[in-house]
Amino acid sequence: MITDAFDPAKTAIIDPPVDPDAPEVDAILMTFSYEIENYVLAKYRPEKIGEMKAATGIRDVYLLRDGGKRFAFFKTYVGAPGCVGAVEDSFAVCRTKKVVAFGGAGCLAKEIAHGKVMVPTESYRDEGTSYHYAPPSDYITVKNAAVVARFMEENGLPYVLGRNWTTDAFFRETRANFEKRKADGCISVDMECSALQALCDFRGLEFYTFFTSGDLLDAPAWDERHEGTSLKGTQHDAGHFSIALELAKYVSGKS
Repeated sequence: MITDAFDPAKTAIIDPPVDPDAPEVDAILMTFSYEIENYVLAKYRPEKIGEMKAATGIRDVYLLRDGGKRFAFFKTYVGAPGCVGAVEDSFAVCRTKKVVAFGGAGCLAKEIAHGKVMVPTESYRDEGTSYHYAPPSDYITVKNAAVVARFMEENGLPYVLGRNWTTDAFFRETRANFEKRKADGCISVDMECSALQALCDFRGLEFYTFFTSGDLLDAPAWDERHEGTSLKGTQHDAGHFSIALELAKYVSGKS
């Protein structure tokens, strides 16, 4: 069974590349959005410091300086295996102990107002990657949820805390599974959170995350909750990058 796959051995047949002489940064800051990547490149003009190569192409890694801090920035793949692999690969380009991820998530509760930030406290492990990084369990604790919530409060940002559902199978979010996860207290559904937390626990990293929602699953028919080609309120909204950047600066000074 996949849930029995965890092996605590720190070495594997193929280990991720690590460069001990790579530049140190205050945190990794990554996006899933090509729109946000384009926005960051145009606004901040970050310095390219390396590449991560794969069969699907090359992902550039940038050094973004802001507020006296240094962050590695890159666009990652959607989905737990690709996203976790990107973080592992990034340590051939930079060194850090903090990972900040943000992106869109489906909203499982219609009473949650559009525009609120969702901060996951735990994530249901409905994906395969995490079981290679952490012992089996239904949920994994998102350890720095309280830190992220405190940041939101101090900056006057509306947010809600709750459980999350991480799934590899976007097109198999059935009504029955939705009802099970909602009954568990899940308020959101994404494709990476549980695996990223498991990776960070395994590698001794600190993980910080939040979601924004442009869609609503708790409806008779799926509701995208935005109009036409507008990016406002979606995961491509540049305002969400601004929140993530301020969060990265906020946590970079914490031990």
